Amino acid sequence: MRPLQALGLSPTAEAIYFSLAEAGQSPVEALPALREDLERALAELEALGLVTVADGRVSPLPPLSALASYAERRAREALLARESAAVLARIWQDHQRSASYLESVASADGTAAMERKLLDQAEREVRALVLGPVSRPEETPRVAAGTLEALARGVAIRAVYGAEILRRPAALAALRACVEAGEQARVFPDISLHMLIGDDREALLIFRGDGETRHAIAIQPSGLLTGLTGIFESFWRMAVPLAATVEADDLDAGRTAEERRLLSYLSAGLTDESIAREFGVSERTVARRIARLQDVLGAQTRFQLGVQASRKGWI
Repeated sequence: MRPLQALGLSPTAEAIYFSLAEAGQSPVEALPALREDLERALAELEALGLVTVADGRVSPLPPLSALASYAERRAREALLARESAAVLARIWQDHQRSASYLESVASADGTAAMERKLLDQAEREVRALVLGPVSRPEETPRVAAGTLEALARGVAIRAVYGAEILRRPAALAALRACVEAGEQARVFPDISLHMLIGDDREALLIFRGDGETRHAIAIQPSGLLTGLTGIFESFWRMAVPLAATVEADDLDAGRTAEERRLLSYLSAGLTDESIAREFGVSERTVARRIARLQDVLGAQTRFQLGVQASRKGWI
């Protein structure tokens, strides 16, 4: 445990206090710190009442009373913050009838226009969570308008797709076109919302309502936008990288891109039946390939297979 760092002190300040606690009073120049860090570290310790500095010497003080006072001060601050939050919440409820950072569009054309605008205005990065094909099963999935143009401009696009997209050949083909153009794609078994975030300036949530209705909510800079960004990054860390296009004829190519693709599908939660359909082979062939990988990696279960493959950098 690093008790002083946990309170916000620097590693240098903590090291100095431990040294003083062991050796007692010490000349300033004998302390274990670089000259450029020493002054700031001593100021941190003095502010907490853990040391005194006089005549070029530093003396340690007992920590219990000093930190007890610090704890009481922080407790009072926390109480004041809660009381202030309650007052501000009442003011907000009285005067803020609608959130100014939200904009809603309830038409397919309006939603498509907002999506294209976000992609066209992106300068650095677009992040996306994709449920799977937003289109209906009878519709042909296509690359969202503006995606390839954004990639061509040098905009980084990171997207996490729901595993459902891997079960529809046309949707998977559209995804591969984006990956080949430079998109970083990952897959996760269950994505709960369809979202785009452009340059941390705007997020777009897209929904399909009753009938043919397709609507969206745009979120401008706010605590909500920050929270949605955090949700994306959590999914990104958990998701499995999706390799670029690989032909089914490559199934016997050995432990290369094809087997990494197989491992990616397994990690994404696809069934043997779905994987077999993607590769154009039988479920028995898929099971045999998986069993062979388990033997190679010494994995007793498919879960262990995923762990071992990740450790080796195969996925």
